Amino acid sequence: MVTGSDWLSRLPLITTMPPGEAAAKLRDIGEDDMADALAEATQDAPETFGWVPHFGAGSGEWLSRAHTIGYLAPVDGPASEPLPIRHAANIRPDDTLNGARIKLTLDELRVADYPGHGRHDILFSFSASNQTERGDSQELHFSTHYDVADGQRGAIQGRPIFVGLKVGGEGIHLKCATVNVANDDDEKLLKFLDGDAFQAGLQLLTTAQPALAPFSALAVGLTETIAKRSRNVPVQTVDLGLDFSSIAPRPRLAQGSYIAVQIPGGLRTDWHWDEWVFNPLSGDIVNLNQPGMLIPYNYFIISVSRHNGS
Repeated sequence: MVTGSDWLSRLPLITTMPPGEAAAKLRDIGEDDMADALAEATQDAPETFGWVPHFGAGSGEWLSRAHTIGYLAPVDGPASEPLPIRHAANIRPDDTLNGARIKLTLDELRVADYPGHGRHDILFSFSASNQTERGDSQELHFSTHYDVADGQRGAIQGRPIFVGLKVGGEGIHLKCATVNVANDDDEKLLKFLDGDAFQAGLQLLTTAQPALAPFSALAVGLTETIAKRSRNVPVQTVDLGLDFSSIAPRPRLAQGSYIAVQIPGGLRTDWHWDEWVFNPLSGDIVNLNQPGMLIPYNYFIISVSRHNGS
């Protein structure tokens, strides 16, 4: 049975398409050079083994499915010195969040390399499971959208996503996806996400909320439909579990900010979070040794804090 929990795997990523179909999609969105390079690189390759994009530095990074997750700890008061960033699997979990209610916010969305040029209308979708006091689990979906220019950050700071999310004993499981929307009709459709019902995030109570089921179904249905439409392309897809374990590769759950950076798969072993810091004076993530250098890839930041509301 197809369920909402499968929605991330159902998004039509270009790298999961056969090369011929992928090349046609690239041409449809105006990426003719990439389509030509793909056709040339795969003309003698068997389609059954898939393909991996290699278009050179500075182009096509948005096709990568690889991500690295950094963690920025909270600060106690104003700071002036650069703040360290660690890999999210290299922190101590906050066990006091087990069974607590938390607030998730979107604090940054940076467009370094998206398909097309100029400004980008971006649909951003999220899902998580909420535990109620009765032990029930509700799968929640929430969508929003932003207009972001090439090489810029969206006008986003502390945008609520889930407010009052109940943490289970296994932590939380987040799924996130960005879709570059270039279809004119879909751009108009997304304007309804600017309404008041979407500005405050999904407000959660301690009891089950039946009204959230159709709301969540609408959000996930909107994402899947738009992602499959002509000229619209999923860019970042992140499936992230945060728990309380001591298993070395697993990201841990704590209050703080999680930075999901989309990097070319071949650079995973070359990426080291201790080379990057948060500059509290400018609000930028910069290179430790070259303070004027920003992260050259797409990324977004989701923050976790304890929810103190009713």
